[in-house]
Amino acid sequence: MMDMQMPITPDDCTIEKEGCCSDNNEFVQGNSEVQTLATSLNFEQQVFLTSFVYTYINLFEGLEKNVVPFKNYVPPIIVKDIQVIDSVFLI
Repeated sequence: MMDMQMPITPDDCTIEKEGCCSDNNEFVQGNSEVQTLATSLNFEQQVFLTSFVYTYINLFEGLEKNVVPFKNYVPPIIVKDIQVIDSVFLI
């Protein structure tokens, strides 16, 4: 036995539509006393930081040039069609 549902009109519906939006405001009290943390780096940390920044900046130094290694390459002259000889075709 199959259950069949009778088509109903929107006026016959018993479910009431609820409001979708509400305006809520929240106020959070923040900390008014902000302390800065003073850090000091020892000599080894200064050397590491300096060398890291130097190598990172110089890492991208030569990328402005567009180097094409096969620009002057001349392909060989085709004497025979290798695809036909080997019976290899793209489908």
